[in-house]
Amino acid sequence: MNAPIALTLGDPAGIGPELAALAWTALRETGPTFFWLGDPALLNNAIPFKLIEGPEDAHSVFSGALPVVPVECLAPVVPGKPDSRNAAAVIASIEQAVRYVQSGQAAGITTNPIAKHILASAGFSFPGHTEFLAALCHRDGQEVMMLASPHLRVVPVTIHVSLRHAIESLTTERIVAVTLATHKALQSDFGITQPRLAIAGLNPHAGEEGMMGTEEKTIIGPAIAILKSQGLTVMGPFPPDTMFSATARPGYDAAICMYHDQALIPLKTLDMAEGVNVTIGLPIIRTSPDHGTAFDIAGPVGRSDSQVDPSSLLAALRLADSMSRHKKGDNR
Repeated sequence: MNAPIALTLGDPAGIGPELAALAWTALRETGPTFFWLGDPALLNNAIPFKLIEGPEDAHSVFSGALPVVPVECLAPVVPGKPDSRNAAAVIASIEQAVRYVQSGQAAGITTNPIAKHILASAGFSFPGHTEFLAALCHRDGQEVMMLASPHLRVVPVTIHVSLRHAIESLTTERIVAVTLATHKALQSDFGITQPRLAIAGLNPHAGEEGMMGTEEKTIIGPAIAILKSQGLTVMGPFPPDTMFSATARPGYDAAICMYHDQALIPLKTLDMAEGVNVTIGLPIIRTSPDHGTAFDIAGPVGRSDSQVDPSSLLAALRLADSMSRHKKGDNR
């Protein structure tokens, strides 16, 4: 039996508590089994839940109740109104989830959305989940963000930095490292024996032979040559305005993109509902729904007029379970 997935609290004033309840309702009969590290008071007694001492108890209660490892919020939670006083609970939930995976008690982590500016106001020094998880795993700088959906997988070489800084920090070495991590993850976590990787250009028309920029020749091209010399199936650099078309996408298993929005805009346009954020390059499995806290539609769990769509969280939980099975060779 596969270990359960750890679902974190997320920002308690966002849609995380509703998502946890909706996901359990959808998956209670089919799985995968997960447990929530959150404040049980936020469930509003709208669904059955059971406090558990550890992940090993999750399977036995999952069909009848949401398993909860309690993480108490220090300040009253008002949906839609985040409070930095609850940042400690948000962070503690993530830290405990990582410990469970590192100990083998959980198969992976699925993180509910956080409000980065709220955590920052409480002294949190990381740009987001991805960098924080890398630090917790002592793999700072080795983290790589993948966005995956049934239609497309994308991996940005630079992540949570300004566009100006992204261009300035783009190097051949970074492209090679990100592509190697992607290749390895597609093999070990997705079961793709020989991944096909498409490399995006940086400039319009991929530089048009140097007329619109030289980075394709001086930075990206040398990276592709190095990767090919190591036996990887890589292609490009491709013009970013055409490589995500319906006719181009079947030709590769993942697209390596040069900056954040170059990767995320096509994926979210194609499949916002089932897009999943995946952190690769770490010794743990982490997925997340591909949306934010949605404070504007947050409300109490169990309300009849909820607009919350759990599709992306359901995809994230299923993908975390699938990746963990591939990693240990159990592809059922």
